[in-house]
Amino acid sequence: MSTTLWIIIAGAVATYLTRIGGHLVISRFDRIHPRVEAGLNAVPAAVLTTLVAPAALSAGPAELAALAVAAVVSLRGGLMTMFLAGAAVLIALRHFIG
Repeated sequence: MSTTLWIIIAGAVATYLTRIGGHLVISRFDRIHPRVEAGLNAVPAAVLTTLVAPAALSAGPAELAALAVAAVVSLRGGLMTMFLAGAAVLIALRHFIG
């Protein structure tokens, strides 16, 4: 097998073990402390920030416009609508602007 395939398999196993490990640890508690629950609720926003912030800081005009459109659409629409609107604007502007 190639090295790339082994890396993909190792990444999948590590991801699975991380997810199941967190579930097993949390399931041992009868009640979760409100601070722990608040911290866990903040994880999705933190992950999204780590994905979007570097791209936004090094973005060109097409990326910034797509980000702005996605932000506006997110105020009224769902997650899929936001994603599709941002992707459509990005594809269109990259096609026309370059």
